[in-house]
Amino acid sequence: MEKLKNLRKQRGYTQDYMSKIIATDVSNYSRKENGEVRIFEDEWEKLAKALDVPVEQIKEEKTASVVQNNDNFTDHAVGINYNYYNVPNQVMDNLQDYIKILKEQIESLKQEVKTLKSKK
Repeated sequence: MEKLKNLRKQRGYTQDYMSKIIATDVSNYSRKENGEVRIFEDEWEKLAKALDVPVEQIKEEKTASVVQNNDNFTDHAVGINYNYYNVPNQVMDNLQDYIKILKEQIESLKQEVKTLKSKK
């Protein structure tokens, strides 16, 4: 995601600043900027707006791939395999939608708890 990174630096913005724009932590933003984690459409739009450019100027699509990292430890005869797979965009979008709904429900429940506590 070199276009995004370069423009962010040109504008003098920190990763911390950009992470706040898409409501995530700096570590996750860094992974997004480095292409390790997917940037969603709504995030591209927010980032482009913050950088005052069209989305097309910063958006880069990463090709899907499967990465296998096999770490085998011979001490104590333990073998650990880590497999990382790219999840299809449609599945990720559905999961993001579901997460959004869950966050809204959590907020609603927090308000309900607050209301109930205030009635005591």
